Amino acid sequence: MMEPEIIEIKIGVEFINDPVYIEQKIQQKKSRNHRLHKFVLKRKSLDSRQRNIFYLLRYELHYERENKGTSGQSTVYQNVHQSEHEVVIVGAGPAGYFAALESLKRGIRPIIFDRGKNVRDRRRDLRAIQQEGTVNPHSNYCFGEGGAGTYSDGKLYTRSYKRGKISAILETLHEHGAPEDILYDAHPHIGSNKLPKIVSALRETIEHHGGEVHFNAWVTDILIVGNELKGIKLENGDRYDCSSLILATGHSARDIFELLHKKNIMLEAKDYAIGMRIEHPQSLIDEMQYRHSPRHENLPAASYRLATEIDHKGVFSFCMCPGGLIVPASTAPGELVVNGMSLSRRDSPFSNSGFVTAVDHKDFRKHSSSGLFAGLDFQKEIEQKLWKNGDGSQKAPAQNVMDFLNGSSAIPLHETSYIPGIYSAPLHELLPSPIVNRIRKGLEAFGKRNKKYVTNEAQFIGIESRTSSPIRIPRSSKTGQHPEIKGLFPCGEGAGYAGGILSACMDGEFIARKVSETL
Repeated sequence: MMEPEIIEIKIGVEFINDPVYIEQKIQQKKSRNHRLHKFVLKRKSLDSRQRNIFYLLRYELHYERENKGTSGQSTVYQNVHQSEHEVVIVGAGPAGYFAALESLKRGIRPIIFDRGKNVRDRRRDLRAIQQEGTVNPHSNYCFGEGGAGTYSDGKLYTRSYKRGKISAILETLHEHGAPEDILYDAHPHIGSNKLPKIVSALRETIEHHGGEVHFNAWVTDILIVGNELKGIKLENGDRYDCSSLILATGHSARDIFELLHKKNIMLEAKDYAIGMRIEHPQSLIDEMQYRHSPRHENLPAASYRLATEIDHKGVFSFCMCPGGLIVPASTAPGELVVNGMSLSRRDSPFSNSGFVTAVDHKDFRKHSSSGLFAGLDFQKEIEQKLWKNGDGSQKAPAQNVMDFLNGSSAIPLHETSYIPGIYSAPLHELLPSPIVNRIRKGLEAFGKRNKKYVTNEAQFIGIESRTSSPIRIPRSSKTGQHPEIKGLFPCGEGAGYAGGILSACMDGEFIARKVSETL
């Protein structure tokens, strides 16, 4: 069989939606004389580094002499209704659901328990946070079906390539309703308006093949005898016996860390990052990146990625949301946390990004407890302090970027995408001084690279504190199990082994394979 040919072509922005022109470029670039059977777009990226912006398209060319085969078939899942093997999964986020799907492929019946609600019912609680400032500790932007990613953007890029094949994850999402462009876009994105239907479709696949998904099922105890897992206990008193448990509870499930600690199960402190959301007019970011405003209609809302090192610690942009919104991400009453998201069209007039700095034990010891939970207590302390500084709602403190740099509060705030609202506050005084100093120096460094970035038009909104888990639940790289507890498989962001939707999906598959090996 003749191997497909891989080619790359440059397409000007004005021609990216012209299929005739693109096919002409492909015909000119192909090196074989055989007639084309089909050409498949494998990657699409945008190069805006030069004045003449262009798209770079990578195609896989299939010729008529090839054996066309049966590519494009859907994934095959086994029917596990009567399977003698099963695994309990705590958490219905990307790690939990992809662990369940991988279990189906291997003939293992997944039983999922999630403390929150399904995606449809979750919306009411999100509305309550946005409009009333009421936080349901079991159903919010972090907890519930689909996890934190469902209603906070849905960006699908990662640097974690070791645990699995990214293309396989994207194919699965596409099979369940995600747009085709995630299969080839260099920075794939689904959007928080489309993710709920995809998440529901994943659940339907799991249930159709014999798995179970239980919502409003808060796991309050993990049953262990000796060093072996025996089951779980729910808040309502129900017990479910099992010998294999995948713990995929997300980076904000503090109660799980406390539960394991009380049982003297080994945990590890972990560094993370903390800062604020920085919000600009999207038109300014477009001009900064494309050197022209308004941007061409065939160009997406511009994004950026910034990073530097200040005092031996990273200062960087995080979860950048072009054409996006800032949302309240608190998981309990009495705290304030913000995050960012974008809808699929990314058509908001605002852009936002986390602007954070790495924090470690040197930062923690001056402001909170010491030991294992120092980082977690530090996180809590700042979130509660910023909430108390307000009026008891989810209104967020905000400060003009130039005021933050200069240590003043003279410049009025701008309009914002943050629905609960903002109020003027001296963030440079409310946050610990080492964090403030590093962020200030980071701003100055980024401003030297592009003067449009550090401007009176930008404002900080605080606080962005849930970048990753402050605790890691250790596991063996060989077996996937906790080194002390047979049958306990830590997984995903909550265990400290992922950072985003794709890496969580891959880690879920990885752990499901490890469970399969033990069964």
